[in-house]
Amino acid sequence: MSAPGGGPAAPPPVPAPGDVPGVGDSAHPWRATLDRLLVPVRHAPFTLGFLAVLWIVGAVTGSLGSGPRPHRMERIAVGVPALAEGRWWTPVSSLLWCPGLGAYIGSTVIVLLLVTPAERRLGVARAAAALLGGQILGTLLGVGVVKLGSLAGEQWLDSLTQDLSVTPTVGALAAGAVLSYRLTALWRRRVRLGIVAFSLVMALYVGHLQGVLRLGGAVAGLAVGALLLRRRGPLRPLHSSHTEARVLVALVVAAAAIGPITAILYKDAYGPFSTFNELYVSTRPSAQDVADACAQSVRDCHAAHAVRGFYDSPAIAMAVVVPVVLLVLAEGLRRGLRLAWSLAVLLHLGWIALFAYWLHDFLGNPSAYGAEPTEHVDYVQYFAEQMLLPVLVLLLLLVTRKRFDLRLPRSALWGLAAVAGGALLLASAAYVGIGWAVRDQYDPEAGFGLLLSGLVSEYLPPAFLGYFTDWPVPVGGTAETLYRYCGLLFWLVTLIALLITFRRPRLHTDADAAVRARELLVAHGGSTLSYLTTWDGNYYWFAANGRTAVAYRVIATVALTTGDPFGVPEERVDAVGGFARFCDERGWTPCFYSVGAATREAAERLGWRSVQVAEDTVVPLPDLAFTGKKWQDVRTALNKAKKEGVTAEWWSFPDAPVAVTDQIRSISEEWVADKGLPEMNFTLGGLDELDDPAVRCLLAVDAEHTVHGITSWMPVYEEGRPAGWTLDFMRRRADGFRGSMEFLIASAALGFKEEGARFLSLSGAPLARKATEEPPVALQRVLDYGGKMLEPVYGFRSLLAFKAKFQPRYRPMYMAYPDPAALPAITRAVSKAYLPHLTAVQGVRLVRQFSA
Repeated sequence: MSAPGGGPAAPPPVPAPGDVPGVGDSAHPWRATLDRLLVPVRHAPFTLGFLAVLWIVGAVTGSLGSGPRPHRMERIAVGVPALAEGRWWTPVSSLLWCPGLGAYIGSTVIVLLLVTPAERRLGVARAAAALLGGQILGTLLGVGVVKLGSLAGEQWLDSLTQDLSVTPTVGALAAGAVLSYRLTALWRRRVRLGIVAFSLVMALYVGHLQGVLRLGGAVAGLAVGALLLRRRGPLRPLHSSHTEARVLVALVVAAAAIGPITAILYKDAYGPFSTFNELYVSTRPSAQDVADACAQSVRDCHAAHAVRGFYDSPAIAMAVVVPVVLLVLAEGLRRGLRLAWSLAVLLHLGWIALFAYWLHDFLGNPSAYGAEPTEHVDYVQYFAEQMLLPVLVLLLLLVTRKRFDLRLPRSALWGLAAVAGGALLLASAAYVGIGWAVRDQYDPEAGFGLLLSGLVSEYLPPAFLGYFTDWPVPVGGTAETLYRYCGLLFWLVTLIALLITFRRPRLHTDADAAVRARELLVAHGGSTLSYLTTWDGNYYWFAANGRTAVAYRVIATVALTTGDPFGVPEERVDAVGGFARFCDERGWTPCFYSVGAATREAAERLGWRSVQVAEDTVVPLPDLAFTGKKWQDVRTALNKAKKEGVTAEWWSFPDAPVAVTDQIRSISEEWVADKGLPEMNFTLGGLDELDDPAVRCLLAVDAEHTVHGITSWMPVYEEGRPAGWTLDFMRRRADGFRGSMEFLIASAALGFKEEGARFLSLSGAPLARKATEEPPVALQRVLDYGGKMLEPVYGFRSLLAFKAKFQPRYRPMYMAYPDPAALPAITRAVSKAYLPHLTAVQGVRLVRQFSA
């Protein structure tokens, strides 16, 4: 067995990850990456043939440079005039041209990204039908929307009624949408979100007819796929895991940031969301703008030249500060940080308030905005359109607020505040102090008060210059340098510090105490489940001498522990009473959950009661040998894996290549989507818990580097080193190697035995236990019934039966509680701990499962 940093298990010997084709090439990584990208294209003859026809037709007709000539455009392009005049073939002919060289290149990329995998997944005939049919349906749908919008008096859509368009991307997006119904749950959502987001950005920000047609293609592809290719069963939204939900929200926020930038790149953008793009991405004043300002006054002329010079310097980066802030916050949202969520909410509230203020100001004095009486309705519509996006994103953030519960350590927050505050103080002091020293370089000469008032505009995008306060106009070299770079210095330092803080590898609800608790756990150890105390969501109680600790979480008024006390072995029993007193002082009801016999006995000496909630399964390793009839299933899995070329590879999830982690995420998301209920948390780990260098992942991988299954193993420490390992995460590919779990657990057991580990714990399955002759009490019968009802959904009893294949020693795990009257509150707390993100719809589905 190789080290957990990555590489295959032995025997048999297999090259290290850097030498495995398709996983990485230590000598030429770029060549391996290029080969992986080109392999699908080489096996997509229809896609390559279509692209060849597209470029050949463009070259023969002289359309590559700037699109088809006007007389040809009228014959082949689609639009309201073309269909109104009977050119019925244009939905098809528009597939074979692009409006210019940039469009040819962009369309080629989109076709390769979407039609190539569609051809491989759906087959040549279906991919061709999706491309052609999507082009026809999408263009007809888009043209219909334009016509209906024009009849309804919508100004933007009315302006498109005379436009014509050629592009193959309508059909390509439709093919990609159809393809999504043949992808795994992870990529199904991402592909759909990507297609819809791209289409909406191009339609609502750029606003060309092409964008509307692309949106029509995306909608048509999703509709056709739902009708023809969806899996059996009712059509319902797929549930996403906790981690994936964060990714999707982050993508939406990132799309909201990229949209204005995209619109600015198009000089003739006319989408409904592009009206006030200069507020998001400030634009350089034209020569005519400068001339008009100089015609008004000398000061206006100096101001115009100062702004023009701003855009001709590196300070132009300030023009995109708003979308860059959003992109940085999107990275924080992807990692589930509450700070990023709070800042994103504040930013969107600020935008909404700003537009609401301007709308109120406009309604009070329309002439100040240069609006004619006949244009008042249009201006109100512009304001409403600009407020719509931040309102929708804000609602999304509020609805998903519970997903973003990771809190930064106090030390990190103080460090971030010190860096940002120091940058602000330094930039402000330089602007005011040096500006005062060169006050004669301003027009008019800058006083101290004017310099202070100019600070507000210094940290805002150039488009806001002078909106809120007067600002001193620089006319000298030093003053211009201060004007250009003080605000840029602050934002550059702050955003880099924020990004570095967001990208810290491991964060906890009680981050500072988590570091101390982990040190205590590594030094002295705990039970087979004690590594769960390092997971996020836990708070920590420490004994007065700091030698033992208890991990817990407070739900309502119940302090629910994560397993046994850990730390110095001889003091763990005393920690039960200490933690009970700690809870009593705060008015909490303590509850020790998933604890062993020693903790149970200590609690019963305090007059508490207990009930069994799980069964730990421990496999001794020193004398392990898969011989005899009772190990037949395990030997069969090992032999079958060898025949099929499936090997076991160790990886550390944080260090694994994207080719590996992406498959793991995909397998996990497929499992979550099929359940229709969220993953359980608390004592059951997910993808978040894999992202830990101390956790080892063992993968079942075939010769083509397809991951068939994954198990993760948490260390059980004794005296500073792992003495055993506990199984946590288990997933297998639905259509993969059938015996992957038996193969992986057996391979892990042999590897840990070689390393000198004493035992291997297969962990406990909640609400499942081995049958005993002891008659169960009433509460035990209720728990057994709950486990029976949840069996079709989560399969805990089947899991316990599966673990019996490894001939484990069974160790009961208990819940100890002080007062039977608190059982309803404890039950709610345990349920909330396991299913913290259960929605109302999922709750109804779970209740139906109990009543079935």
